[in-house]
Amino acid sequence: MALSITKVVPELLSNNPEKRFTAREIAKWIFENYRQDCEEKRARSTAKKIPLDTDDALIQQLVAEIGSQRRSITRNSKIRATEGRPRRYYYSELSEDDEVDPGNLPTKATSESKHIREHDLYPLLSNYLRDELDVFSVRIDEKRATNRRGQNGNRWLFPDLVGLEDLSATWDRETKDCVREFGDTRAKLWSFEVKLHLNSTNVREAYFQTVSNSSWANLGYLVAAEIEGRLTMQELRTLSGVHGIGVMELNPSSPSDSQILIPARERQSVDWLSADRLVQENSDFLQYIKVVRHFHQTGDLRKSDWDYNNR
Repeated sequence: MALSITKVVPELLSNNPEKRFTAREIAKWIFENYRQDCEEKRARSTAKKIPLDTDDALIQQLVAEIGSQRRSITRNSKIRATEGRPRRYYYSELSEDDEVDPGNLPTKATSESKHIREHDLYPLLSNYLRDELDVFSVRIDEKRATNRRGQNGNRWLFPDLVGLEDLSATWDRETKDCVREFGDTRAKLWSFEVKLHLNSTNVREAYFQTVSNSSWANLGYLVAAEIEGRLTMQELRTLSGVHGIGVMELNPSSPSDSQILIPARERQSVDWLSADRLVQENSDFLQYIKVVRHFHQTGDLRKSDWDYNNR
């Protein structure tokens, strides 16, 4: 019986949930585990004058067949194929919609067998913001919300992190005092929504969640550890052109190598009405606003207020 790519590939993937394989890795596995079938395939190809006289040639033929039968392989909704190159195949019990939510998803910055949670990204992002962008940030825990508006009353209300950028950090004391007397801006407020994984399926939901919970700030960013595929980036550029939320890519294994892919469009003033809604609903955000007020009143950016590990 001829080797069936559409049967053996799901077998490999389902036995290794969430682990991602290139077509060549799958082909090598087939060659090693279905050797007799592969030799029969070689014999048939010789009869048809299709040269598969070397092992590499046979493996490359399997790679080509995996690619040509991709749609049949992924007919099972739990078998997925990524958009990028090289394309990777994997098995997941999560629905495609659930991939936007926190969970154990692999990222390109980790080994394929290692998993990372969304919450693991928060302190990494906080360190990157402080060390590379001079933005001091704190976590906003949605569990500290009042929830007095009922179920889903605060849906998409709270960002994951909020920050402050001290514009006056290098100013002379006289300049700082003068600006304080005039009541001019000495800081920018930042807001961040963090995701493990963005693809063409979940990118719009994640982006509009960020629009919802970050539009109060001077600068709002959607941050992801993995952004999959050309179409996903194209969609992000289109949405950012309209709504102004920026996009960062966070490298979990080397946060200093993270980067801003799409700069946020700055709001000239904070939407204080929206900010007040967050103050009234969440004690973490209330504390954040108290620290911002203290900075504007005194010019003192107390580093202990921005220590992620203390919160």
